[in-house]
Amino acid sequence: MAERPRRPEEGPRDPSRREALKRLAALSALALVDVGALSSCRRRLPRVARRERKVIVLGLDGLSPQLVRRLMAEGKLPHMARLAARGRFAELASTIPPQSPVAWASFITGRDPGGHGLYDFIQRDPETYLPYLSIARALPGARGVSVGGWRIPLSRGRVESLRLGRAFWEVLSEGGVPCDVYRLPTNFPPPPAAGARQLAGLGAPDLRGTYGEFSYYTEEPFPGAEAVSGGAVYRTSVADGRARVRLLGPANSLREGEPAAAVDFDIYLDRARRTAKLLVQGRPVVLREGEWSEWVAVAFEMMGPLRRVRGICRFYLQQVSPSLRLYASPVNIDPADPALPIASPVGFARELAERFGPFYTQGFPHDVNALRHGILDDDEYLHQSGLAMAEARRMYEAALDGFRRGLLVYYFSTSDRTQHMFWRTMDPRHPAHDPRAAARHGGVIEGCYRQCDDLVGAAWEAMDDDTTLIVLSDHGFAPYYRSVNLNTWLAQRNLLVGRERWRPGADLFSNADWSRTAAYGLGFNALYLNLEGREAQGSVPEGERSLLLRHLAEELRQLRDPETGERMIAEVYPTGEAFADNVAERAPDLIVGYAPGYRCSDASVLGEVSEHVVEENRDRWSGDHCIDRSLVPGMLLTSRPFTRDAPGLPDVTASILAEFGAEAPDGMSGQPVW
Repeated sequence: MAERPRRPEEGPRDPSRREALKRLAALSALALVDVGALSSCRRRLPRVARRERKVIVLGLDGLSPQLVRRLMAEGKLPHMARLAARGRFAELASTIPPQSPVAWASFITGRDPGGHGLYDFIQRDPETYLPYLSIARALPGARGVSVGGWRIPLSRGRVESLRLGRAFWEVLSEGGVPCDVYRLPTNFPPPPAAGARQLAGLGAPDLRGTYGEFSYYTEEPFPGAEAVSGGAVYRTSVADGRARVRLLGPANSLREGEPAAAVDFDIYLDRARRTAKLLVQGRPVVLREGEWSEWVAVAFEMMGPLRRVRGICRFYLQQVSPSLRLYASPVNIDPADPALPIASPVGFARELAERFGPFYTQGFPHDVNALRHGILDDDEYLHQSGLAMAEARRMYEAALDGFRRGLLVYYFSTSDRTQHMFWRTMDPRHPAHDPRAAARHGGVIEGCYRQCDDLVGAAWEAMDDDTTLIVLSDHGFAPYYRSVNLNTWLAQRNLLVGRERWRPGADLFSNADWSRTAAYGLGFNALYLNLEGREAQGSVPEGERSLLLRHLAEELRQLRDPETGERMIAEVYPTGEAFADNVAERAPDLIVGYAPGYRCSDASVLGEVSEHVVEENRDRWSGDHCIDRSLVPGMLLTSRPFTRDAPGLPDVTASILAEFGAEAPDGMSGQPVW
């Protein structure tokens, strides 16, 4: 049996970052979701004057207007250039901060972060200080009884979206406009809306309740394998050409302690022929070295064979000889039998599965964690990313073919993931730049932009005289050369105080002395005061809040890199001034807009204190956008000319409603661009 290596100090009740991350990733009660609990009350139907109008919205995450402009001038994006000549191309102001869940939530609701309540990928619970994923959460059933080792639920759990505000297509669908919305971030679970078909995007988890955890089986684990994040490395023993391993599934909320459900499967190796046969629940899967499987269905028993949760998984046989190396993708929710509400209506996911077969349902289909940790190399990652892109493109082209009336929104994430991971190949200044990788993959990002141009071309072909085409990105991109540990800086200023001396790798949850701590960082751009009456162990009186915020903001604006002398912070935004409204229990006190080349370190994002305030970024994750929004605008490209300068994401929302003659609901802040 394969065993996952564990560090000796890692115990089941350890209040460390690992425990916090387990809580962060968990979405429980997968088999007990009550989809009916997600229904909303009926509202007065809005006035929609032009129901026969057609609008296509193509969301291309992370496309940089500067790079688009250059490639158009070089003749490499002919479809975008043709569209710009007919309509207009412009920069699009992103949100504060310019993160995908924050920005796309503003597009969906027409509201700024203070209105929709998403301020970062990661937010914190002021009662526990623990981080949680900001898009959605699972609420288990409140009542149950225990019998032996089983916990029998008496009430159903549900999944709750944490995004506030109505989606603009709810307004349209209630007015009689048919709407198809595919894969938009923060649209999980999709809000029920009569006449609207929706497939969830970023926020939809894998079957384990995470944003995607791979499994890797090897006879020779590499140094540091036990510390891999975003997946697990299992030491695998092979005897007489056979290994028996385990694929973990969701937490079994029907069992006391909620242990993970699992599927055991066998691997039969033929080292001479460099092949392997996997036997997964009676189904044989034969692979050659370097070959990917099709989707493989797996069923996890929760309470015997009558209660099962079904998922799908892809395998990649990386190596058979001299030692086994087998990659298994995150177990995705099976769209043919979804355990969570990944679509609305519920049957829409099944319809798509019947038409296209199994497909990636997790919001992050590209396995960047496997690339970052060297589980997959550049070529292997690009192949895996290409599989996800090909699935999405087939579905997109079919949606265009069937589009006759109303609204079609389709979102692609590949452009964002590609720039995150391959910026290093086109930027010789980057600390992770490798001339050999650059020679092989230096054109990957440009190639991705040209793929996006093909998507625009497909939408162009689907247009007629009654169609408006809108192409947008939520933010642009910048290099990520150096990491800033915000918590280390706070600790050096005695604003974050430990019970013991801060050592590298120590975190807030195990060492912070909250009685003496004034401020702390959690998330990519967020800084919180340890405020009395809000945080459970708050130490900063309300009367000192404004003065401390001004002091922190000014010091951060003056912060310089000790090695280069460059400013590391472009701007700091007090949320009370940046947004008209705020969700008090969620809002950070300051949002830090980093300067070009800098970003908050991964350690600081999750509450760790490291040795140095600034470190080189030698990670494959080499491009980023979690900086000041003025430095990474998105782009807007439309088939209709518009005259409004400096549009923002809520303005695009208002423009779509205006195309149908629909009244914008209260709270939307945008104005039509035409």
